Amino acid sequence: MPRDPRFDILFEPVKIGPLTAKNRFFQVPHCNGMGHAKPRSHAAMRGVKAEGGWAVVSTEEVEIHPSSDLSPYVEGRLWDDRDVPALALIAAAVHAHGALAAIELAHAGINSANHYSREAAIGPSHCVSPYSYAPAQARAMTKADIRAYRRWHRAAALRARRAGFDVIYVYAAHDLSLAMHFLLARHNRRTDEYGGSLTNRARLLRELLEDTKEAVCDRCAVALRLAVDERRGADGLASSGEGRELVEMFAELPDLWDVNLSGWANDSVTSRFAPEGFQEEFVRFVKTVTSKPVVGVGRFTSPDMMVSQVRRGVLDMIGAARPSIADPFLPRKIETGDIDDIRECIGCNVCVSGDYTATPIRCTQNPTMGEEWRKGWHPEYVPRAAGDDRFLIVGAGPAGLECARLLGRRGCRVDLAEACADLGGRVAHESRLPGLGAWARVRDYRVQQLRKMPEVQIYRDSMVSAEQIFEFGANRVVLATGASWRRDGVGRANRFPIAGFERADVFTPDDLFGGQIPSSPVVIFDDDHYSLGGLLAERLRAQGRAVSLATPASLPSAWTVNTLEQPAIHRRLLEIGVDILTQHNALSYDGRELQLACVVTGRCSRVPAASVVTVTSRLPNDGLALALAAAPDRLAAAGIVSIASIGDCYVPGTIAAAVYAGHRHAREFDGADGDDVGFRRELPDLG
Repeated sequence: MPRDPRFDILFEPVKIGPLTAKNRFFQVPHCNGMGHAKPRSHAAMRGVKAEGGWAVVSTEEVEIHPSSDLSPYVEGRLWDDRDVPALALIAAAVHAHGALAAIELAHAGINSANHYSREAAIGPSHCVSPYSYAPAQARAMTKADIRAYRRWHRAAALRARRAGFDVIYVYAAHDLSLAMHFLLARHNRRTDEYGGSLTNRARLLRELLEDTKEAVCDRCAVALRLAVDERRGADGLASSGEGRELVEMFAELPDLWDVNLSGWANDSVTSRFAPEGFQEEFVRFVKTVTSKPVVGVGRFTSPDMMVSQVRRGVLDMIGAARPSIADPFLPRKIETGDIDDIRECIGCNVCVSGDYTATPIRCTQNPTMGEEWRKGWHPEYVPRAAGDDRFLIVGAGPAGLECARLLGRRGCRVDLAEACADLGGRVAHESRLPGLGAWARVRDYRVQQLRKMPEVQIYRDSMVSAEQIFEFGANRVVLATGASWRRDGVGRANRFPIAGFERADVFTPDDLFGGQIPSSPVVIFDDDHYSLGGLLAERLRAQGRAVSLATPASLPSAWTVNTLEQPAIHRRLLEIGVDILTQHNALSYDGRELQLACVVTGRCSRVPAASVVTVTSRLPNDGLALALAAAPDRLAAAGIVSIASIGDCYVPGTIAAAVYAGHRHAREFDGADGDDVGFRRELPDLG
């Protein structure tokens, strides 16, 4: 299919210093949980991005010195020459597909915990890290320390050039880099030429830019990644104040500007709290100040929005981290006219949770993310199945839809039966919660793909029994029947049912999804700790209910710390009038009051409750699986060679986990059985 001429502007080349990017698509630096520890996995992931059409593909932040050790987080590392070969793998993988390779050199300054290196953290002034709970501080740098830091940065730039990188970043963003710490008056209390006025506070950044250009400008471009606004008013950088002044100060010095918001939670805000293109109001001034190309982000997934940014002079290059994770082939699909095939980012930040848990990146929309080397999975290509299998998939939630999609891609005949009229399972319900409309893309992308596949037949309103499966004629059965929320309160804090939770005025999320509205006042008992408890509280407040949220955790929606959402969720609940009781466990309910106990002291209290919503844990809907397993003779007689349970009906988890389970079964159903690990590992070479 030819490319829509409206999008031609996105495929114009862009001059970046001595280099030329082949189009306007720029994968900006993003963390991935692989970094220095898993270099082959890291390189394969970046290489797939280049294959997908991104003109520039960047690393994450790359530590330049042991005093910038970010352990336990797994980032890039370029401490000395021994780190060059691992990074050279990334540059080579990117170059193999005609893209430019960029590297973000970073020193985390006061945020460096240095748990591995055990070096002292350094910063512009003596201070405690605002991002670490470690009982340690950063020491104020001397002039000798500043000279040493400049040497480290210059040496890292030369190593990066030797590793094959084309674009070398100077990093002053997210309040996560030493260069930015010098810029910020709240961190920089110096009285010498590196402190005081903005010109003085920016002196180190100017020196880093000049040092880097002098070292590598013969072959490499130098990019400046700068936060132009922190959304904290007079206490920080603002695009109407010092953020703009910094761009004016350095307007023509870097070869490229990469501008964004600080901190990371503002830059990568979830779709629940910000729409596509949300950073425009903060960064649109930059192109009026500099003639150099400008890249920015905003969770761009719509080609029309991208074109608008370029034509209106907001950006020269479309930056993306999360959209490039959800669909590494996004540029290629726009170029070939296949925009309906784009897996649009849903803005859930499950990708971020990989970095926060020091594990390889994963994605709700793209289950191949992080598996490119480990399992050899490609986001677009999958081998055709060798046999003539016919599949019956029971359940069209995220696991069932993804399994059907990939089996159809592999040429298998698939019948997909869904008990309801609506497809999507839990996605259909959860995407109707406040701010989660983008989550419907998990369902919509897969349904749209299935409509193109004559091998796949979808049956709605089709409750399937074991007897019907025996008679259906499929030789492989996949059960994706989901899970149901428990009513009895059993979860993390309570391993036995809570007294009184058998009452009719105790509700589950499934009840609320079915249209029931609890009586007011209602208490939500949240022992799940992800986002659902807070979302249901927000919905019930919108329905006019007085709502309290009690949780054994120390924060509401505590796990969303890993998706950068917890402060925003907490703030939203307080703003709409939800009473929050943290570190309280539910003991009993009598229809009038919910009895709670402090998890620290054991002290009991009572909260008025005409109804309770319990959000604790789920039970797999495994009745069909048990019925089939109990009739092996009938399975054999029906010619059924395999039965597999996938997704929540096997083990309840996130939507990302369900999509991964469906994808994995479709990839591996015809693979060799065995007790081996099942994927490649990157083991230390002890030779």
